[in-house]
Amino acid sequence: MKPPDDDAACTEDGRSPPQLKLGTPYSAATYIVLLIGAVELFLVIDSWGRPLTAPRAASHAGPAESSAAGKPDAVVHVLIALTAVVVVGRLLGAVFVRLGQPPVIGEVVGGIALGPSLLGQVWPEAAAFVLPPSVAPHLAVIAQLGVILYMFLVGLELNLAVLRERANATIAISHCSIVAPFMMGAALAVYLYPRFSSSDVPFTSFSLFMGVAMSITAFPVLARILTDRKLQRTSLGVMALACAATDDVTAWCLLALAVGVAQAKVGGALVVIALTLAYLGLMFFVVRKLAGRFLADMDERRLTPNVVAAVFAALLASALTTEWIGIHAIFGAFLLGAVIPHDSPIAQAFTKKLEDLVTVLLLPAFFAFTGMRTQIGLVSGMEQWLACGLILLVATAGKFGGALIPARLTGLGWRDATALGLLMNTRGLMELIVLNIGLDLNVISPTLFAMMVLMALATTMAASPLLSLVLGGEGAEG
Repeated sequence: MKPPDDDAACTEDGRSPPQLKLGTPYSAATYIVLLIGAVELFLVIDSWGRPLTAPRAASHAGPAESSAAGKPDAVVHVLIALTAVVVVGRLLGAVFVRLGQPPVIGEVVGGIALGPSLLGQVWPEAAAFVLPPSVAPHLAVIAQLGVILYMFLVGLELNLAVLRERANATIAISHCSIVAPFMMGAALAVYLYPRFSSSDVPFTSFSLFMGVAMSITAFPVLARILTDRKLQRTSLGVMALACAATDDVTAWCLLALAVGVAQAKVGGALVVIALTLAYLGLMFFVVRKLAGRFLADMDERRLTPNVVAAVFAALLASALTTEWIGIHAIFGAFLLGAVIPHDSPIAQAFTKKLEDLVTVLLLPAFFAFTGMRTQIGLVSGMEQWLACGLILLVATAGKFGGALIPARLTGLGWRDATALGLLMNTRGLMELIVLNIGLDLNVISPTLFAMMVLMALATTMAASPLLSLVLGGEGAEG
């Protein structure tokens, strides 16, 4: 027997109850009454609330309110800036490849072209629309995230077994390539100080900053050049990465010392050095063994979202640790990548998943953000250009010679030693980080800042063609 449906149900007196169906006049009238009632109730509540007064906003609410009000514009400008950065960087990268340069140089030049040095001069309105000053903090966050992830990928490809075979040579080369340019930079400060500094800056602080600035190697740029030329896994590439990493960690410690002297807090700089050594020991003697044991049986099929989240959490924690220590977050990211076995499935999986996103979208934002802060027009006059040339000469002689000579003494052939010296002479955007710190502390002037930026770009751009000249077709892009 078929059970009666709801529509056929009857009341006790046998009559069908009234049905409430969507679309009937009864139902429509109900919803209209409900809507009108809600509006009337809101108007009553509003009439109660209008006479009320609230306390004045706290002093910290102003920036928050302003930030919230400008958030849609900020998002739009960030998207415009990223689009311009990616498109211009890829176009100029292709142009520079045809000129024998790695694509990274095109991305750096693209950042400068979109900034005040070119677009800001020829078309200020366009520059203000594409990269307005208000977008810089937002772009900076994306840029820093990009370089942190990129240095993690560089660490994943580092073969520590090859590094151990040449540990003595690596330490000797890296130390000499720090000491030689540092001393030459300090000596150059004797000439530059009375011309491009002020009496408010002690000579000791000025000379320390000049020495550190001459000692920097552009770790991310060097890694990118090696990657573009397919040299990152060769013996020369591994040694160059190891020397550059050692150089920059040492240089950051020296920078901490320089900042401590400038701020009369030398004790704090010594703490930074001690904490850096302790963290290096922790990563290579404890975390590396634990990572090797945990990842020994790990394959790509077991790379679950929880494992991925754990690796990213460890990456961010390591970056935060080195940032807290005072030697920049990128070294924490690199160290975590370095302690993960480079030939493990998890290293290969992360490289495959992250490489395009980081190199195509995030890393160009880092290059462009740093480049857009450069104002080349500050350098003018014959005397200033001669001083700029002297800075370039001293920087090249100190860094190139400081790597070439110990490389030969430790057994490398002339060709590899020369190539290593050329690679170590790249300074790029890590140099700009140091220069910005000096500028913020008023240790170096804006004019000297512009000269040092030009030196960093010149040494970086010279590396690739000279490297091709030394190595020939070896390591060229396929």
